[in-house]
Amino acid sequence: MPVALATPLSQIVLSPGSAMTVSGLTWQHYQLFLAELGENRATRLAYSGGSLEIRMPSKLHEIVNRLLSKIIFALAEELGLEIVDLGSTTWNREDLDKGIEPDSCFFIQNAGLVQGLNPEIPPNLSPDLAVEVDIASASNQKLVIYQALGVPELWLYSNGKVKILDLRGEQIRELESSLAFSVVPVEQLQAWVALRETGTDLTVVKAVRQFVSKAN
Repeated sequence: MPVALATPLSQIVLSPGSAMTVSGLTWQHYQLFLAELGENRATRLAYSGGSLEIRMPSKLHEIVNRLLSKIIFALAEELGLEIVDLGSTTWNREDLDKGIEPDSCFFIQNAGLVQGLNPEIPPNLSPDLAVEVDIASASNQKLVIYQALGVPELWLYSNGKVKILDLRGEQIRELESSLAFSVVPVEQLQAWVALRETGTDLTVVKAVRQFVSKAN
């Protein structure tokens, strides 16, 4: 049975920091909604088993998201690691009935497999590291999606704290340090985010570079 909405998704306006969920969908509905919403939008989607969440990032959300992305990029550069930033690219797996648009995602260990301006990404290859800022909505459903897609590591910001999550295996575990950047403990990551309270993004990036320099 078709899902009927009183207002087309493309005409629904969400305030920054809010989210809505549409239930009872099929994969085909999800694909139609993706096409209807288009690519030139600020909202981000998460779909799993017939439930579609649409969220609108807030100012705080984007500050934290971009800050964590800059930290990741600075770490990769200072540690001499290759990195490919694919931002909030949509990752769909019809066979799993799941899809998601991360706040940010990166290929690091597998960066060599996705080089080029428009790489052909193998259907079963997922990012090595994703970032999720949990402000507009709870992250539980999204964690399940990331896990099913095979994303091994997630940096989750929630309630003012950063967690490093290991999504490999059946049980999600909190880690003391990053899988992609083993020299970085979660306490240090939290300290860099806290530094942004009294400084700028550049203040944090400089601190990251100094940390790696001393660690080496």
